[in-house]
Amino acid sequence: MKIIKEIYAYREMVYSLVHRDLKGRYKGSVLGFAWTFLNPLLQLAVYTLVFSIIMRNGIKDYYLFLFVALVPWIFFSSCMAAGAGCIRQQGDMIKKIYFPREVIPLSFVTSQFVNMLLSLIVVFAVVVFSGKPMNPVALLYLPLIMIIEYLIALGLTMLISGITVYMRDIEYLMNIIMMAWQFGTPVMYGLDQIPERFMFLFNLNPMTPVIVAYRDILYYGQVPEMNTLITAVVFGIVTLIAGVLVFGRLKLHFAEEL
Repeated sequence: MKIIKEIYAYREMVYSLVHRDLKGRYKGSVLGFAWTFLNPLLQLAVYTLVFSIIMRNGIKDYYLFLFVALVPWIFFSSCMAAGAGCIRQQGDMIKKIYFPREVIPLSFVTSQFVNMLLSLIVVFAVVVFSGKPMNPVALLYLPLIMIIEYLIALGLTMLISGITVYMRDIEYLMNIIMMAWQFGTPVMYGLDQIPERFMFLFNLNPMTPVIVAYRDILYYGQVPEMNTLITAVVFGIVTLIAGVLVFGRLKLHFAEEL
């Protein structure tokens, strides 16, 4: 409760950092904020070319099958890869003034989340373009899944960014880790394509139920199974608690390490 009260007291700082990140992300580029929409579309084009034309997998409307999972994955991957160094990047501020250190990963993940919300506009446009009917009841579960993914991303970003202050090599390893993690998550393929003997490994992946739920809602137009929702909620809560507890211990010596 103390942490929550402190963060609430510094809510203007969170807002300021989020605004600064969103405003400065594409500063100086020709297309500017349009990259928010172009980035997932370009990745979609590459994956569709490879898996629908060159390495055919036989999935109907594969571009849509992929896209509804790719945008949430980009959000999560960006939080992990770029978020690993978010504490180090604010080292000068940490050494000069006091504020709850949780503000930094919180504001970073929130800015990435806002970016995903804007990208989801493109996702809905693609779903409408494909002609697939959207289930209004299933769409009611979309905010829940988005919140769960936000909690998972926040918990892991706090954990990784805190550890990176002491072990800076992690920041350089994250791109490789996230590439492997993507292939270990049913983003480019479905659960039915996973061999049964490896299924327990995928069940340990906190992003598996999240991606499955996104695909159920936006591709299949159905309400996610209760087992999927419960698993996702458990992962979200456990991940956030672990991230907060570990970060709380690590933050005590940030100033000295930075």
